[in-house]
Amino acid sequence: MTRKETTAIRGEMDEPSTPNWAVILASGGMDSATVAYEARERGYEPYFLHTSYGQRTEGKEFDCAKRQADELDSEFLRVETSHLATIGGSSLTDDEMAVEDADLESNEVPDTYVPFRNANLLSMAVSCAEANDCDAVFIGAHSEDFSGYPDCRPAFFEAFQRVVDVGTKPDTTVELVAPFVEWSKTDIAQRGVDLGVPYEHTWSCYRASEPACGTCDACAYRLQAFQNVGVRDPIKYEERPDY
Repeated sequence: MTRKETTAIRGEMDEPSTPNWAVILASGGMDSATVAYEARERGYEPYFLHTSYGQRTEGKEFDCAKRQADELDSEFLRVETSHLATIGGSSLTDDEMAVEDADLESNEVPDTYVPFRNANLLSMAVSCAEANDCDAVFIGAHSEDFSGYPDCRPAFFEAFQRVVDVGTKPDTTVELVAPFVEWSKTDIAQRGVDLGVPYEHTWSCYRASEPACGTCDACAYRLQAFQNVGVRDPIKYEERPDY
């Protein structure tokens, strides 16, 4: 029985209509947490899909993603994708590669890029959406991601939507939604503050599971965003530089 069929049965007793559902690619970070609240604001019931792919902080990320789902009383599914670590090529999954310090001015692809990760993750999310009769897949990619990560660019998501349309059943309609793709991290932080996202239950650091290092790319963009909106980031840091 699919997610919508289950809800529809409840709806016969409780509600006159069946809600729309959206699979949320939930990393445990602030972008995906914000996109979950954005999806709910747009009228979707979030269905959290979290993947562990051998990243350094996978345990912490899982805990945060699960807590976010609990906060929204949402469905939660964890999937193991260890093949990405086996393939390698990223400092996030290879302990022999050091995670570099942040360089917010660089347009080079950073060593934290996991080769073609989003194609892998979106494929699973679309499978989940089709199997559970969900209407959309939400991903929290933003403009400062695609300056360095090629699989975060608007053209990539547009192309992937065509893959979804061609590669699913004729009666399947799954919309790929990247609402922040033209936004900055600061825009996302402001939107999350407005939506009441519990950022204390999010994790971004590439290096550590607590406290956050404060100096990797993920920490730098996050701290800069909170500094820009005038809100103190609620998680713990080893360092809190001004960015």
